[in-house]
Amino acid sequence: MTKQEKKWLQHLADIGCIVCRLNGIYSPADIHHILKSGKRQSHLETIPLCPTHHRGGINNDIAVSRHPFKREFEQRYGTENELHEQCKEL
Repeated sequence: MTKQEKKWLQHLADIGCIVCRLNGIYSPADIHHILKSGKRQSHLETIPLCPTHHRGGINNDIAVSRHPFKREFEQRYGTENELHEQCKEL
């Protein structure tokens, strides 16, 4: 892992779950790698998601998990690339 990747991952840890943050809540986050053509890219192509929004398997009025509900997740919160851009702006 490069120094730049380590710095980025620390930045993501510091801001917490990007979806919770949009709602004014801080939640510790897992790192979600954005896939391109079905393959994981570098550690720079990542977003922070709490367990509920990442892999919780939830799809209800309160929350949608990225896994396995990508379409519903992106409809509610924005695309992974849009969320990634928001992380870069922070």
